[in-house]
Amino acid sequence: MEALIPVINKLQDVFNTVGADIIQLPQIVVVGTQSSGKSSVLESLVGRDLLPRGTGIVTRRPLILQLVHIDADDRRKTNEENGIDGEEWGKFLHTKNKVYTDFEEIRHEIEAETERISGNNKGISDEPIHLKIFSPHVVNLTLVDLPGITKVPVGDQPKDIEMQIRELILKYISNPNSIILAVTAANTDMATSEALKVAREVDPDGRRTLAVVTKLDLMDAGTDAMDVLMGRVIPVKLGIIGVVNRSQLDINQRKSVADSIRDEYGFLQKKYPSLANRNGTKYLARTLNRLLMHHIRDCLPELKTRINVLAAQYQSLLNGYGEPVDDKSATLLQLITKFAAEYCHTIEGTAKYIETAELCGGARICYIFHETFGRTLESVDPLGGLSTIDVLTAIRNATGPRPALFVPEVSFELLVKRQVKRLEEPSLRCVELVHEEMQRIIQHCSNYSTQELLRFPKLHDAIVEVVTSLLRKRLPVTNEMVHNLVAIELAYINTKHPDFADACGLMNNNIEEQRRNRMRDLPSAVPRDKAGAGGPQSAAAADPAEGGTGNWRGMLRRGEEGAMPYPASPHKGHAVNLLDVPVPVSRKLSAREQRDCEVIERLIKSYFLIVRKNIQDSVPKAVMHFLVNHVKDCLQSELVGQLYKTALLNDLLTESEDMAQRRNEAADMLQALQKASQVIAEIRETHMW
Repeated sequence: MEALIPVINKLQDVFNTVGADIIQLPQIVVVGTQSSGKSSVLESLVGRDLLPRGTGIVTRRPLILQLVHIDADDRRKTNEENGIDGEEWGKFLHTKNKVYTDFEEIRHEIEAETERISGNNKGISDEPIHLKIFSPHVVNLTLVDLPGITKVPVGDQPKDIEMQIRELILKYISNPNSIILAVTAANTDMATSEALKVAREVDPDGRRTLAVVTKLDLMDAGTDAMDVLMGRVIPVKLGIIGVVNRSQLDINQRKSVADSIRDEYGFLQKKYPSLANRNGTKYLARTLNRLLMHHIRDCLPELKTRINVLAAQYQSLLNGYGEPVDDKSATLLQLITKFAAEYCHTIEGTAKYIETAELCGGARICYIFHETFGRTLESVDPLGGLSTIDVLTAIRNATGPRPALFVPEVSFELLVKRQVKRLEEPSLRCVELVHEEMQRIIQHCSNYSTQELLRFPKLHDAIVEVVTSLLRKRLPVTNEMVHNLVAIELAYINTKHPDFADACGLMNNNIEEQRRNRMRDLPSAVPRDKAGAGGPQSAAAADPAEGGTGNWRGMLRRGEEGAMPYPASPHKGHAVNLLDVPVPVSRKLSAREQRDCEVIERLIKSYFLIVRKNIQDSVPKAVMHFLVNHVKDCLQSELVGQLYKTALLNDLLTESEDMAQRRNEAADMLQALQKASQVIAEIRETHMW
């Protein structure tokens, strides 16, 4: 199981090469307040002085510290390869292959790299520094040193420094694969430990929190940390370990870490003899190593699954970016052909990518035809905008100066054409909606069906322009055809249409029935043959009975019942202007006028419904033939004719500026994930979990 930690180190190296933290690897995160002794604990684990020292906030960037135990053979091989002579050395990720054997130089490099990113105003940054220490005196560990928790900004620190540090700490300890090392000084109240408080926010059960109590030698006289170390004050599941740090005087006098650990052991034997073997720096290192190994063992299965999922995602992403273009001519023709095919498939409903959020392509065109257009036509009232006065006026205008014996047919044609004309606007709107959907299909194919076009923005724009131009050219042709369909209906009012003839026969029967009903209601003194003749003779014969022939009172009475009153007699010497006769705004229609209007209205409605049915059927057919099918049939040849030219190859197949970079990044990440998967597979083959 000891080999599990090097596995994690290998995985960390793999992902460091691509600068990615998409995989949350098992690691130990050190959390504590400023001057709680975090740096001293880390240096004790390393066994060397390597971290910056000073007052206030010193650690201003996360330091990912990998401790790698090496044996004599590894040390000899590395020395030969790098031309160095030493048993311990360090490497930074940002300095590539440079080897540091002087740990003082490592400290200076940490300080310089911190100021390079975070500046020199005590500000912090979340960009980590990666340092790997190779030594025969360390156990395999991966630790993360974070800035100390602070409450009050000092110097040039930003006002929200507390919140910045808190968010940075939570970012690392929220990783479920991390172990939290909560550092608290022994000369402070354990119940108010900020490190344990923030650890409990993400680990309320304490399953991955280990507490470290530092500065045991600095407690007030007469007090000790026995209750704290025994877990009686604050219980911690993974345990509480006490250590003794080097004082600032020890550091100034260059007291070695080895001497400090020896003095620590003597202090524990003297002060806490019953707990000496379960505390101290060496015990802490062994405990961390054991906890990390068990934690890695538990995390590896899930880690393997995560790596495999990411590898599949990046493989798909890389496929979408495509390979670098070798044969531009073939690539251009392939892209044009694929776009044309996907465009047609979207219309036909056989596209590979089916939209689930909304109707698209052919389905939306079908909806426009049978729902939008159909319902709009059905909502058009056959007699809309046509009043009874309009009908009566049309009848009178069609008769000329002579009173009509029958309803003139011209009035019917005049009025029905006016109503049929109202079907043209919704028909043209149907063409417009289908044209808009054909335009939307271009974007749909670009986004979902042919992602390769995103590699070549100029080719994408050119294809959009060609298809848009083709649609634009077909729009007036289709509009003209739809206009002609309505014009055809207006050109000849077919009163012999079977459906219309049946309606006329039904109405004639109704009129005859109404006439018989009126005849039945006449007084018995009136002869039915004369009263029912219905001709001019019968009407003339009825006049003497009502008012008498030549009786001016009867004429006056009829004038009062007619449509217009007689004008007043002009004054002597003044001309008579017949146009000055006032026209009544409204009046009660006579029985005949009402009957004539009803006949015309019924005829108009009957014929309008016939025409509406024709238009509802013929307009979608015209749109499909002149717009949709024509574009489908000509799209491929139009794109090839406009774009497949030698002079345009280089320009059209120019990739976007960041496409090559994104392809390289995706390829590097995929390679890293594949290497990581191989590393885990090797461990699995050795039955280590």
